[in-house]
Amino acid sequence: MDYEILMNGNVKIGTYAPDFEAKTTMGNIKLSDYKGKWVVLFSHPGDFTPVCTTEIIAFARANNYFSQLNTCLIGLSVDSNASHLAWVYDIYCRTGIKVPFPIIADMNGEIARKYGMISSDVSKTETVRNVFIIDEKGIIRAIFVYPMQIGRAIPEILRTLQALQVADSNNGMTPANWVPCEPIILPPPQTFQELQKRMLEIERDRSGMNWYLSFKQPNNCKLIENSKNQLKE
Repeated sequence: MDYEILMNGNVKIGTYAPDFEAKTTMGNIKLSDYKGKWVVLFSHPGDFTPVCTTEIIAFARANNYFSQLNTCLIGLSVDSNASHLAWVYDIYCRTGIKVPFPIIADMNGEIARKYGMISSDVSKTETVRNVFIIDEKGIIRAIFVYPMQIGRAIPEILRTLQALQVADSNNGMTPANWVPCEPIILPPPQTFQELQKRMLEIERDRSGMNWYLSFKQPNNCKLIENSKNQLKE
């Protein structure tokens, strides 16, 4: 059997996120300690690297907006905790930005391999840029994978996170290019009677294209003020 297939976890959307205990820049943590909160777990190839530095700064600036969505950020790389500390201190000294979330020191790559963060076609040891959105029950809800030379778009991660939360709380779906608090898609009717009722609603409210595509204004959706401008600074 291929070594990478053997060692990498079979992590997919809809499965429980593998638990772990790890040393971080903020002390030891367990993923299971975060139950009841959403988690964005993201990896980076190495400390003191240019693209990763911009991402750490961007995540740090956005931390307040993730917090408003009941979400905690956790970073990870296979570098040592001492290296992480030196890196975040250098960022602080040069920018004044404090990194307010833990960065895991996964030196043996155990967590990275559990989550399939290492691609042997790119590197035998360095993680690629993975992002896992994990819900409050510990289930993986979204996965992003970026190549090593391309920085992540933090607003898109925030948008996806909020879309998942709004879809869950409204029993709906979000359309292409959805932004927070715009209308969401209703689940299609499952019986002919429901179809007829939906068509009457669409005709009355002008709320859709046809019975299989109709919209409603979501409940429990909040705008994160000034997040777009702040994230671009």
